[in-house]
Amino acid sequence: MKITPQTRALAQDLLNFIDASPSPWHVVETAKQHLLAQGFSSLSEADPWQLKAGAKYFVTRNDASIIAFTLGSEDLVESGFRIVGAHTDSPGLRLKPQAAFGSDGLVRVGVEVYGGPILATFTDRDLSIAGRVMVRTASGHETKLVKFEDALMRLPNLAIHMNREVNDKGLKLDKQKELPLIFGESASGFEADQQFLAHIAKALKVEVHHILSFELNVFDTQKGAFWGAEQAYIANSQLDNLASCHAALTAMLASHNSATTNICALFDHEEVGSESASGASGSFLNDTISRIANATGLNAEDNQRALAQSFFVSADMAHAYHPNHPGAYEPCHHVMVNHGPVIKTNANQRYSTNADTAARFMTLCEKANVPFQQYAHRTDLGCGSTIGPIVAAQLGIASVDVGAPMWAMHSVRESAGVLDHSYMVAVLSALYQN
Repeated sequence: MKITPQTRALAQDLLNFIDASPSPWHVVETAKQHLLAQGFSSLSEADPWQLKAGAKYFVTRNDASIIAFTLGSEDLVESGFRIVGAHTDSPGLRLKPQAAFGSDGLVRVGVEVYGGPILATFTDRDLSIAGRVMVRTASGHETKLVKFEDALMRLPNLAIHMNREVNDKGLKLDKQKELPLIFGESASGFEADQQFLAHIAKALKVEVHHILSFELNVFDTQKGAFWGAEQAYIANSQLDNLASCHAALTAMLASHNSATTNICALFDHEEVGSESASGASGSFLNDTISRIANATGLNAEDNQRALAQSFFVSADMAHAYHPNHPGAYEPCHHVMVNHGPVIKTNANQRYSTNADTAARFMTLCEKANVPFQQYAHRTDLGCGSTIGPIVAAQLGIASVDVGAPMWAMHSVRESAGVLDHSYMVAVLSALYQN
């Protein structure tokens, strides 16, 4: 497959999606706008559901997880659900509740490490903040999203003259002492925290005392870009795992009048174990499936029969082979960028793939005319995990773990292939049309 104007446009749409979504709450808001534009209706978990055959819906939880679904024409008991899952969060830095403090004439912002980022990649970058803020109202509070487009903060490196061994031993940052970000000079007579909150309040057009709480993460303001001799690669933050979110959402939107009942589930908190109400280990997906079954007239046994016919694709990015570090990879499992989706297998169930589900995904790739690759981690290295085993165990359904290959996973600036994104959209579209 060659890079065509269509595949390049799809990759650009992915970059735009990421640039618009620097926090899980922005991911969900961006997804909602895409769904609403294509005729999906919004549901609330607090309301009764009255679902219509052939209709399209979505529901959110905690503003950071979203499940979209379409009701197909086939008997749900016989055909089951076709489900793709991904996650809206990415590893990085999150602001502490009382973040700003004065130090040596400067306002600095305290952060916590979220998940497992490569901390050194956050140094000397044009950083900013985005997320949600709870603002006081007459009746309680409301949620407002905030995103600062310009660089607000920085984590300057220590000059090599004071750290002569940095190139030999690598950059190591003390998570408590050396991660606070520089925000600006201390304003005389104005407490650092109030100075920082005033900046947020101005952006939201509210008074400082109206701000009750917030959840804000740090992001790199540099936009996504194409690179390479033939511009065959893309670079951006949060490719893990917004590339999978975008692929799943794009495939869902393309599955017009599908006979099967299709679900696209995007969860928060995967990077920290998924143990939350809005994470994959929570009840969100199971609750949604149960309510679909109930609204379509299935009893408890019929729902279990439908699950037995279902197939879950856990879409999360995969480790591409890095030629500068050949010793990091298992022989015979060198996954290459722009060579197709990766089927991920682990004997200890860090991935949910088994022989049957791998074969099913291979068949889907062949149907979509998409190449595929297989990946296993080195036996002497700890293997990461995904939402795949969690969802498979909770629902008792057949599951496969797959992903597009990428470089520099968990860096603030990751890379992947233009073709691989088109491949992933194509095979997920085949799933939804199958």
